[in-house]
Amino acid sequence: MENLPLLVPLVILVPALGACINFFFGANLEERWSGYIGCFASILSFIVSLLLLTYVTGTNGGAAVVNPPFVDGWLRIESIGLDISWQQRVDSLSVTMMLVVTGVGSLIHLYARGYMHGDKWYPRFFAYLNMFLAFMLILVTGNNFLMLFVGWEGVGLCSFLLIGFWWDKKAPEGWKNSNAARKAFIVNRIGDFGLLMAMFLIFWTFGTLDFHKAGELPNTEAKYLVHWREHNGLLEHREDGESGKDESADDEHGSSYKCVPAAHADDDGHGTDDEHGAPNPLASDIRALYCDNHHFDIELLGVFGQTTERFGMGEIVDFGGFQMAFDDVIFLIALFILLGVTGKSAQIPLFVWLPDAMAGPTPVSALIHAATMVTAGVFILVRSNVFLWELNHGGYVIGMVITLIGAGTALMAGYIALGQWDIKRVLAYSTISQLGFMVAAVGIGAYVAAMFHLVTHAVFKALLFLGSGSVIHGVEHGHHHAHEHGHGHEHGDEHDDDEEFDPQDMRNMGGLRKRMPITYITYLIGTLALAGIFPFAGFWSKDEILADAWYEGFELNELSGFIAFGVLLVAAAFTAFYMWRQIVLVFFDEARSEAAEQAPESNGAMLLPLLVLAIFTLIIGLINVPKSTPIFDGIYQPYEFKHFLEHSLVSVSRGHSLDFNLSIAGIALVLGIASILVANRIYKGNGLGSGNRDLLEEGGASRALFRLANARLYWDEFYSAVIEQPFNRLASFLADRVDWDFLHNYFHDSIIKRGFDTIAELLGKPFDLGIVDGAVNGVGAFVLRAAEWMRRAQTGYVRLYAVVLFIGVVAVIALMIYPFVQSLFGSGA
Repeated sequence: MENLPLLVPLVILVPALGACINFFFGANLEERWSGYIGCFASILSFIVSLLLLTYVTGTNGGAAVVNPPFVDGWLRIESIGLDISWQQRVDSLSVTMMLVVTGVGSLIHLYARGYMHGDKWYPRFFAYLNMFLAFMLILVTGNNFLMLFVGWEGVGLCSFLLIGFWWDKKAPEGWKNSNAARKAFIVNRIGDFGLLMAMFLIFWTFGTLDFHKAGELPNTEAKYLVHWREHNGLLEHREDGESGKDESADDEHGSSYKCVPAAHADDDGHGTDDEHGAPNPLASDIRALYCDNHHFDIELLGVFGQTTERFGMGEIVDFGGFQMAFDDVIFLIALFILLGVTGKSAQIPLFVWLPDAMAGPTPVSALIHAATMVTAGVFILVRSNVFLWELNHGGYVIGMVITLIGAGTALMAGYIALGQWDIKRVLAYSTISQLGFMVAAVGIGAYVAAMFHLVTHAVFKALLFLGSGSVIHGVEHGHHHAHEHGHGHEHGDEHDDDEEFDPQDMRNMGGLRKRMPITYITYLIGTLALAGIFPFAGFWSKDEILADAWYEGFELNELSGFIAFGVLLVAAAFTAFYMWRQIVLVFFDEARSEAAEQAPESNGAMLLPLLVLAIFTLIIGLINVPKSTPIFDGIYQPYEFKHFLEHSLVSVSRGHSLDFNLSIAGIALVLGIASILVANRIYKGNGLGSGNRDLLEEGGASRALFRLANARLYWDEFYSAVIEQPFNRLASFLADRVDWDFLHNYFHDSIIKRGFDTIAELLGKPFDLGIVDGAVNGVGAFVLRAAEWMRRAQTGYVRLYAVVLFIGVVAVIALMIYPFVQSLFGSGA
């Protein structure tokens, strides 16, 4: 059992290998083998995640940090004391995310085998999907902010590649796809700036990026954590009066407990491990409520432990040129993290990329919206709950800010979804709205409720997206089938008709309940879950957020609780309304196009994941049934998921456990059912208004409201007018006027080029031609003239040559005897 954490590198390695195989060898493999490799990699990661779940549950919430082989000392600069390890953290929070990512991701992979059948880039698609999983798993398993950031950037890259996967389609669709990918990438870079700034501040303030420090575990390469509620932080039982109030706390029976870090046992021997390395039997006596980081040596703690220890102590952080209070630095870190969350989890004001992300294939939409990228922001907020917990208790307004952003996003996106015609765009705004629920829950301190809704939403939103893909797939085939049988346009202009026909527009659907019964049933289950109808998953998770908001407002008298409860209740009503509007427009009444009349049910490869997700949508909500719930009370252990997560979270819903609140559940349920009935009354049997307009658009009072929702509150137009167009005008001015006219035409041509030409003219004519060429040409002329003069000696007469030869011989002899004659006359003198 203790060695199971050593399997965690496989969670990342397996999908990474699957991606590499399809990248480099996919073109030489058959389509089915590319699909098998991608699906096998994802399913094997899910199996490893299940084994890690057995470890965490089998060790009563034990957490471990693993140093994978070959990457020890990932970033190490000894001269400045930098040592950041590539460490993977196995605890209840990371295992929860691993199960969501690999479990839902595996079903999406299986679905994609049928959906992407026949696509020319089939192997590349599965390579991208596997790579997406690998980066998301790096994000959720990292034990430090830098490793988390690697995964954070990786999922951003993969979203760019997958959203723009069909960039090569003919215009205008190809341009639309590539623009959507660029929009997602650019908007997320703004959020990434926030996370980067938070990391810089964290490292400067704490000297580390590790979430928690770790102590060695004997005989393995895993490390148990020095942190509250974990193996190395045990509680020592003492009798009353043996320990002071400053270092222990009394339980309900009057017994005192004290945290004892590993290898720091008292003389009486009560420590973590005995001399043989066996666990201390006192582990079974742990009362997590009374064990926190205040009892540990600060040097044993990571970023979160140091925050708990140092917050509120009046400490000053020196940034060189200026100083700032430690508490204010934490507040600034939290704000920068929130900026990153607004980008990745599509909150106000950086949510505008997510609806456009529907340009990618439907399995991509399901993977991004349900299991991976958009949940990263909620995850990092929950992982960093120590910052938020201390700030909220320190008089800072960070909780209010997060609540306002989350609740505002939930309401805004829910309202916009009322006026959308694209089946996937409705679900996209629904995702933004539900992410707002999760962020608002974090704002009021309901961390477990946020994670609970993240888990349930991943299941039923994946079901809805894959169901929408099944609908689109059927309508597309119905459209082609109509052409093959002579309906509509002839084959010769089929392509022109394809460009006009939109298989995602709900106005082209209707009556699909009879044509696609399995898709309809599973889609209906997902819709009821999203609407919060009993007993489906959304009922339990959404009501828990509302219950926590009620408690925060009406019991603790916190303004954030009042705001969250009121706004989220209205957003929940919007959810039920727009989802039932979608059900009626897609599946009920008569078909409104020949494509809908001819639409076939999807193949088995696509239907199997839908059925599995539908079953889990029915049961996943039972993992956190509250206490005193009618029917379920006594059958299920209450708040199982809460007890599971409390091993990783310093705060669990502000320390309170709420019983089932029949009033809140009743209000939310009645509101959801009422919204469904209103939508049913408006749309069912009435079809669409004249000109394929929505019936709300036909009315007088509702016309302006519907058009405002249909225009998406003019967010894109606002950003276009305030940011995009001024940026483009500035870019055009810099490119055309500054770069081309001034730098190129004037500076380059007038100053640089003309100056160069003048100098070249000077060097070329007076200097090169006059001096250099003159000297060379002068030597040549002299040689030419000398040769001309010497050539005259060549007359061709033999007598002349004999005379010259004679003269030469005489000259040589004279030269030879000249020294003898000179010495003779010299000696005589």
